Amino acid sequence: MEALYILWLRQIKKYRRSGLRMMLSVIQPLVYFLALGYGFNSIFQKAGRGSYIQFIVPGVIAQTILFTSIFWGANIIFDKQFGFLKETLVAPVSRTTIMFGGALGGATIGVIQGIVLFLIALAFGFHPYNWVAFGGTLLCMIVLSLSMVGFSSAVGALVNDMPGFMAVTNFLVVPLFFLSGSMFPLDNIPGVMKVIASINPLSYAVDAMRATLINQSHFGLVTDFTVMFLTMALLMGLGVYTFRKMEA
Repeated sequence: MEALYILWLRQIKKYRRSGLRMMLSVIQPLVYFLALGYGFNSIFQKAGRGSYIQFIVPGVIAQTILFTSIFWGANIIFDKQFGFLKETLVAPVSRTTIMFGGALGGATIGVIQGIVLFLIALAFGFHPYNWVAFGGTLLCMIVLSLSMVGFSSAVGALVNDMPGFMAVTNFLVVPLFFLSGSMFPLDNIPGVMKVIASINPLSYAVDAMRATLINQSHFGLVTDFTVMFLTMALLMGLGVYTFRKMEA
């Protein structure tokens, strides 16, 4: 447990010391929230869907966690290049513990970013329908962050250079985000897009946050959490497997 805590703390200290990283990771989703939220709000209201600002906040929070967590695997690349990973792997600690320690740090940072954006949204007029249900939102943040960190760890373990890592993650991040229903309702979209959204694991995280924050759900909360926990188990298992097979 001590090794797990130390590796977790290392990631938190790196994050705390990088003020620019903290600021930039909030700016992009904030632009989505302000530009799209206020830009499309009148159109959304005319369509009888209510406030677009209310609708978009859960999706933007999910996007923040997705982007923050999925790029955590870059730390593995840096540790490989600078020799820190090799020194860590020779310690009398299992590779699973090493992977989980760093991954928990990355997931914690993702959740912190999600909470920060939620607080900013409150300042701009967002209001949850029920504060008690925010506990479910927080659980969504944790599960989504752990899932993306697990996947990111797998990519970081398999790829040995930063351009390769960025190519793989960028190739997946944009479709995951835009085809998840983060920016639009899933009710009346074309059948092909509805099928794609239904096999996109991020869709269920967005839907769960939307259910717990604004009481709107497409799939149903039970389905959302079932898919999310299965996805987390699968991706964390993939991360552990690839990290254990990795050559530093």
